[in-house]
Amino acid sequence: MHMDQQNPLVDGLSLKGLGDSVLVEIEPQRKRIPFLKHVEYRIISKCFQIPVHRRFSDFELFHSLLLQKFIYRMVPPLPPKGILKGVLNSISDREFYDSRRRGLQRFMTLVIRHPVLAGDELVSIFLQASSADVQHKLREAFKKSGDEFLTSQMALHGKVYLPEDIHSQAATNREVIANIHNSFQKLRDVAERMAQRSRENSTDLLMFGKDLSELGSDTSDLPASAALGKAWTTQRKSLVELSGEFGLLADKAAHQGSREEDEVVEKLNLLLEQLQSYKELCDRHDNGVLIEHQRAFEKRSGPMARHMKRHSSIEQPNCLLTQQENTILTMELRNYFSLLCLHQETQLVFTHLPLITNILGTFVHLQIQGHKEMGDVWGDLHPKLKSLFDNANEASSRSSSQTHISTERKTRAITSPHITRKSL
Repeated sequence: MHMDQQNPLVDGLSLKGLGDSVLVEIEPQRKRIPFLKHVEYRIISKCFQIPVHRRFSDFELFHSLLLQKFIYRMVPPLPPKGILKGVLNSISDREFYDSRRRGLQRFMTLVIRHPVLAGDELVSIFLQASSADVQHKLREAFKKSGDEFLTSQMALHGKVYLPEDIHSQAATNREVIANIHNSFQKLRDVAERMAQRSRENSTDLLMFGKDLSELGSDTSDLPASAALGKAWTTQRKSLVELSGEFGLLADKAAHQGSREEDEVVEKLNLLLEQLQSYKELCDRHDNGVLIEHQRAFEKRSGPMARHMKRHSSIEQPNCLLTQQENTILTMELRNYFSLLCLHQETQLVFTHLPLITNILGTFVHLQIQGHKEMGDVWGDLHPKLKSLFDNANEASSRSSSQTHISTERKTRAITSPHITRKSL
């Protein structure tokens, strides 16, 4: 899929046409070095269907070359390489690597969904080359092509496609997208807290069931004088069975948290990273191309340029002036090309925005499904709990009856001799 070459300002992209799908998995550690951790990632693209293995350093080089080649495009960010040593234990280690895997998955998804990046040779090499050759092939491919401006058919005609108010349009779009970015961040933070609460609920339910099990497993004898001792003994044995129900509730809550993380939080993170890459693109445009163009223009009209023009016929050939003029022209063309690409990237962002409706639908469905599953387990637990109380009450009644009979017998045994002596 490519941007429309005939009319680049009219974008025919749709959600259904947004590229390939890709899967990034952590490959089991194959190089077992005691003091080093070697992590590889297995990548499977639906388009190429060739599993390849990549290290994080491969992703770093790939990302760096994409930024150099497509400086006027949205290049998604990479996740952090690592954090401070000595802070992590084995559990948080696993959490960190899984978080990085998710970040790499989002990075690759945004790359292969991009209508320009996806068709580039760098992407093809990264998804097909062997592990041993991938970095060499990536560098060689970049050396041959240079950046997008040098190879694009629209590089020399960017000004033709741009409306007169392109600068005001770009400023307006940037402000609108920045506001959307802030709103999406708030939604993601709320969804993240909800997923965390589901996981915490799972931990609490599991602990509640464990405490019930420990209470039911207590075999210490009650004092003979304890009222309803047999009833408590019957109840106590049943508590172990009830603890299993709370284990099932904990599993449901944990599963709910995982689904919220995978199907809501991750999709919001995907949109946020695209919006973040758009912000970085706008910053590059403002701080890079425009500043370089302004400097070149100042050189063209400054005192040094006028001095060179006065003395060029005497002291030096016109080739230096010609070279400077060519530099200025190139910067102008790059400026218009950058604006054209920025407009196309804006269209790509707007194409992705309706995904929030799908995410919201998924969110609502997960809440309905999760509450129903939990409600079913709670519903099954209620009759079991009622049966437990009924059995305990029966045991309590039998115990009371037996106690009452025993008390009457003892009373008769005590009073019978007295009555007999009196009658004599």
